[in-house]
Amino acid sequence: ARLRAVAWALAALGWLWLLVWSVPVASHALRAQVEGAYPPQALDQVPQAQAIVLLGGGIRPPERAGQMPDMGSAADRIWLAARLYKAGKAPQVLVSGGGDRAVYATSEAQAMRELLLDMGVPDAALVLEEDSRNTRENAVFSARLLREQGMGKVLLVTSALHMRRAQALFEAQGLEVVPVPADHEARHRFAAVDWLPDADALDGSARAMKEVVGWWVGR
Repeated sequence: ARLRAVAWALAALGWLWLLVWSVPVASHALRAQVEGAYPPQALDQVPQAQAIVLLGGGIRPPERAGQMPDMGSAADRIWLAARLYKAGKAPQVLVSGGGDRAVYATSEAQAMRELLLDMGVPDAALVLEEDSRNTRENAVFSARLLREQGMGKVLLVTSALHMRRAQALFEAQGLEVVPVPADHEARHRFAAVDWLPDADALDGSARAMKEVVGWWVGR
């Protein structure tokens, strides 16, 4: 009977945990806490660097040749990297992101390259890192390419939610990192419906928790 009571208590706690973090107001409050150290920046506030490093995660490569890549909700990081380049903040854009070649026709870096070309970034300014499959590999493989070219100061472009963990991993590779966040998710104004559970809110909470846990584990 005691074990049954414990099991019911744990089930109730689990249900309550999911319920709380599926409420948009709670989910966005958590995301605001994670993103808080990385507010949006105007271009004139961003210093010069030797390279812009653009991390994957905002676009899905095509599965077959001739298809268009699928731009996700985080794809504005690609636009931000193009804006930084056009503003003369760095002469080179290192695009980092691999992909499962059994599933996709190209790497994520290649898919981002095509979009950057369409945005007016010249091919000569682009360097592709196509082997990484996670943020740690983004940092290790990108740092290797940067060191080969004698570059040590970079503008790191990724989502604000992801930036603290990414910055720590890139700095662990000996790079001087200037964070330039994109893809801010947290909302601060709500309607009555935002007090009702929502699957997208639960997904956002899960991603925020992943970043918090990943950062602590990385430490």
